[in-house]
Amino acid sequence: MNSLTEENYLKALFNIANIAGEVNVTELSKNLDLKMPTVTSMVKKLAEKKLVHYESYKPLRLTEKGKREAGLIIRKHRLTEMFLVDKMKLGWEDVHDIAEQIEHIKSPVFFEKMDELLGYPKVDPHGSPIPDKNGKVVWKDYNKLSDCNAGETVKLAAVINTSSEFLKFLNAREMHLGLRIKIKAIEPFDKSIVINYGKRHAETLSNVACERLLVEKEG
Repeated sequence: MNSLTEENYLKALFNIANIAGEVNVTELSKNLDLKMPTVTSMVKKLAEKKLVHYESYKPLRLTEKGKREAGLIIRKHRLTEMFLVDKMKLGWEDVHDIAEQIEHIKSPVFFEKMDELLGYPKVDPHGSPIPDKNGKVVWKDYNKLSDCNAGETVKLAAVINTSSEFLKFLNAREMHLGLRIKIKAIEPFDKSIVINYGKRHAETLSNVACERLLVEKEG
């Protein structure tokens, strides 16, 4: 059985690899806010447990066992976030820290019941896929809003950055998953985008914000 610290390492490796493709010890230490020798020591321990492929000066890779373990931790985290939003009516900006604590509970039946009560959701409140009972993740091919063109109509499907600050930013603009967005114009200078949705007819989003929003194109 893995410790809480080991689970946090596995989850970090999984998430960094998903975004950057490759992970090295430097990136992992920055992500976890830990010193390099501490991280190297733990990575070696994970390698001994056959959870990580580790060679000096080469990218870190989760083994198949490591991917499964990481996927199951993320499953617990995302199911918890969904439960907190759907059943307890907490805001999507308030659930991450709570889920960080609950994800380390070792009772499979607890999360199986949670999944059942939710109706077996495929995504969490931020649109991220929930891994299945084997830790496997099915990724959908979304577009960043920043990569879309003027005149297109899209649906907000997921949020890349789920910090409380960014989610509150979206709340203030009445933006939520499933929102139908019409791209009105793109500013050539800074790539900010003017959009229409709901009762808002000329909302301007910076390129930084648009990079963090994943959408599905219509038609």
